[in-house]
Amino acid sequence: MKPGPRNLITDVPGLRVGNVEDHRIKTGVTVLLGDAPFVAGVHVMGGAPGTRETDLLAPDKTVQQVDALVLSGGSAFGLDAASGVADALRAMGRGFVVGDQAVPIVPGAILFDLLNGGAKGWDDNPYKALGRAALDCAAAEFALGSAGAGAGAMTVNLKGGLGSASVVLGNGVTVGALVAVNALGAVTMGDGPEFWAAPFEMGDEFGGRGAGQFDPRAPLRHKGQPGGATTIAIVATDAALTQAQAQRMAVAAHDGMARAIVPSHTPMDGDLVFAAATGARALADPVFDTLEIGHAAACCLARAIARGVYLASPATGDLLPCWQARFG
Repeated sequence: MKPGPRNLITDVPGLRVGNVEDHRIKTGVTVLLGDAPFVAGVHVMGGAPGTRETDLLAPDKTVQQVDALVLSGGSAFGLDAASGVADALRAMGRGFVVGDQAVPIVPGAILFDLLNGGAKGWDDNPYKALGRAALDCAAAEFALGSAGAGAGAMTVNLKGGLGSASVVLGNGVTVGALVAVNALGAVTMGDGPEFWAAPFEMGDEFGGRGAGQFDPRAPLRHKGQPGGATTIAIVATDAALTQAQAQRMAVAAHDGMARAIVPSHTPMDGDLVFAAATGARALADPVFDTLEIGHAAACCLARAIARGVYLASPATGDLLPCWQARFG
């Protein structure tokens, strides 16, 4: 396995990502857009999720493909970002066709960034406009760190951020991950700079510091704040997966979250993983290939989580330092 040419989820052909931030509010939105509708699945393991249109991603539901996926800050207010994306897609003529109407299918998930020091006293919900703006700038290249849905994210001890990573398998299938890291727990070990995800690092994509020393006697570190967290992610591939197989990919990818964040999947997190499959590459072995894709998704997600925190940048009013300021 090796990273794709960009080491981004957009190494999966046919996918683009758009970010937009409001640095005064300290929040943002990230949109994953397909050049064409794509198969999607989802798996939720956190105890406090905030979602839109996730029920229709079950394998037994009528709609088997979506037009875009949305990750947003703003807690429940941020769910409105997907409405802005849906409006823009409808104007393009995209969506699930019913008679003479096209209904864009835009599942989304949110994280809680309302207590991060930003100005939250808006009169009108800003997220619908932010969602539309993020869609408008969707491209193959996009920023990581304090960008998009990760703009206002925090972990227990450091700024969070938006991360991405990819890998190309030996059979030519590409797998990528995109994540907004706003975890209740820690992404680094103890008081040092080493990332929990260090065993999965490729090159020096998040500093090349190697693994730290884990002390099982150390007290568990977490925000300890109900509703004040959540890590939301998308894993994607160009393999031809059914909706059921995409859901299994999302399930497997949660292993990467648990490898990179300690603790993860807590009652106060809304930890969620979407899966996207563009269908460009047929599976030679439906059993082993899906196993390998799920493993690759977990490794990519662990790496993407570390990259998101590693690349975060400082800003006025921050409540926590970023990794670069503390260790870089």
